[in-house]
Amino acid sequence: MGALGRAVERWLAAERDQLPLWLPVMVGLGIAAWFLLPDTPRWGAFILATLSLALMAIATSRGGRLTRAVAIAGFAAAIGCAMIWWRAERVTAPVLAHPGVARFTGKVIAMEPLPARKLVRLRVAVSEPQAMPPVIRVNLAEKDVPEALSRGALVRMRAWLMPPPPAALPGAYDFARVAWFQGIGATGRGFAPVEVIESGDAPSADLRHRLAAHIRSRLAGDAGAVAATLATGDRGAIGDDDAEAMRRSGLAHLLSISGLHVTAVVGATMILVLRLLALIPGLALRVRLPLVAAAAGALAAVGYTWLTGAQVPTIRSCIAALLVLAALALGREAITLRLVAAGALVVLIALPESLAGPSFQLSFAAVTAIVALHEHRAVQRWFARREERWPARLARGLLSLLLTGMVVEFALMPIALYHFHKAGLYGAAANIVAIPLTTFVIMPAEALALLFDTVGLGAPFWWITGEALHLLLALAHATAGAPGAVAAMPVMPSGAFAAMVGGGLWVALWRTRWRWLGVAPVAVGALWAALTPAPDMLVSADGSHLAVRTANDEMALLRERSGDYIRDAFAATAGFEGDLTPISDLPDARCSKDVCTFRQKSGERSWTILATGSDYLVPRKALQPACAASDIVVSDRRLPRWCRPRWLMLDRRTLAATGGVAISLIDKSLRTTRLGSGDHPWANPPTVMPPRPSKRTQANP
Repeated sequence: MGALGRAVERWLAAERDQLPLWLPVMVGLGIAAWFLLPDTPRWGAFILATLSLALMAIATSRGGRLTRAVAIAGFAAAIGCAMIWWRAERVTAPVLAHPGVARFTGKVIAMEPLPARKLVRLRVAVSEPQAMPPVIRVNLAEKDVPEALSRGALVRMRAWLMPPPPAALPGAYDFARVAWFQGIGATGRGFAPVEVIESGDAPSADLRHRLAAHIRSRLAGDAGAVAATLATGDRGAIGDDDAEAMRRSGLAHLLSISGLHVTAVVGATMILVLRLLALIPGLALRVRLPLVAAAAGALAAVGYTWLTGAQVPTIRSCIAALLVLAALALGREAITLRLVAAGALVVLIALPESLAGPSFQLSFAAVTAIVALHEHRAVQRWFARREERWPARLARGLLSLLLTGMVVEFALMPIALYHFHKAGLYGAAANIVAIPLTTFVIMPAEALALLFDTVGLGAPFWWITGEALHLLLALAHATAGAPGAVAAMPVMPSGAFAAMVGGGLWVALWRTRWRWLGVAPVAVGALWAALTPAPDMLVSADGSHLAVRTANDEMALLRERSGDYIRDAFAATAGFEGDLTPISDLPDARCSKDVCTFRQKSGERSWTILATGSDYLVPRKALQPACAASDIVVSDRRLPRWCRPRWLMLDRRTLAATGGVAISLIDKSLRTTRLGSGDHPWANPPTVMPPRPSKRTQANP
């Protein structure tokens, strides 16, 4: 042990400059532990265990780096877990008890147009009645929005509301968790008429949406929607087809206001300020103009972050830009992994819940991969500037861009597969064209168009912007439609994802040859995920929707008229790319309007499944023997006790406790959504329910 300890100390001495990079990682570990562990005793046990480890390291310390590193790591993990626990309790607010129609009065605190869906989304702070969630989110049809409605307005309206829905299926998007941290206690659709009691008192707060509307008025159609997104981060006008094509082609990051956009704004501001101030000789001789330009760039970064809605990638990019400007002002090296770590730590302290979302993970994984790659000595030698002819310089730049794109795609693929169950495979190649096109053509042309619009001369620049955006969208659709463009995978085990993330961080953050030990957990996690069988059967949380895997490895859905959201959710969770066929079309299915019976083969066994398809009661004489002859019964209503299948019954009573269910028949295993949430506050929140509107109120709204 003494020899091993000395070897570890020598290794840590060689890696001493990299040790601070692990501070946000350990804080993140504590936050992740809170999300993964199910209940209060285990959260407390984790905090006590990490604190005990830290104190033990301090007690046994002999001045070496190992014990100091263990102590700091233990304290950081404990702080991370306590921090997210405190944050979850601090934002506690009541949630609507069950769906219903309510009439309420409140102040509009956010207003987001969604032109692609012909909706306007409102976030309202409710003042009356008292028995309502303090904040609700309501969608209004565009035609129902009064002209006087704006942010800050006091409104009275009626809406159909429901509690924030949890994940419909295991591994699906959990809006209940997101809504909890945003303070949203109900969501739904508003009805006309909407009465504006007091006008909004902050008309300038709508600058973002007014700018987006102006851009869309200058560029019609898909190009205008993307142009508005690039400038303001407002994605409401982008159609589903274009959004899906950008995701499948690996170009969706261009629609997220992040490093590329903030860097362009800061760089353009600094160059403009520096050039203008350099025209004044007296000022140029007496003042350090680069510092003034850096200060102007910092103000531009903060203002642009505020304008675009202050999303996590934008905040991260703004923090990074400010740190880069500070480093340049101090004469220090600017782009380093320490800068990335500092940005991650600031975001985790301010918004610890963001760690669980794909936005935080994708943005920081991409930046970490890029910086770690270009800090490698071999890469620096390969792509360092040198005296050579322009074709060689161009080839070297393109090769650098391709290598960077491939590394980023490799880093982001586990995250995309874990959260979205699909990942683009041709993103590196598409980005070779898309990134220069966006950086050097689209964004400068759009900025010039907006500038010259102030004097009515922006039309030529809008034409250039529109043509370049049409090219970008054509590239996205061509890449997305190419054979094998997308890798689909069913729900990935959390352990496999953790192994790949941990191994990737080990490779990226260390510098000695021991870093390559991280390849082993990455390979284990990838193999684990690849060998995880797809579920044979999926049941939604309300029991209304059921999908099964067919003999030819396709998916079939119980309700033929299910909407696109349900179809996409089931296909993504099952790792299936294609259209879902009706179960009634299966060769051995016997379906009526009320009941559907079919057989599902798994391995050597054939399973009989019974599902109800309507709200009409089935006579006991028909239902009881059908239940007894079935292995699994699924229903969206509460079934009587005498309905006893051979193995499993999933009716409203059972699904209320389990939530959505994924079933693997080969080993008779189940994954659920609600049971996995444990004691987290959004799983069992405090509830309120307003009194039902009287018939007179409904008749005279």
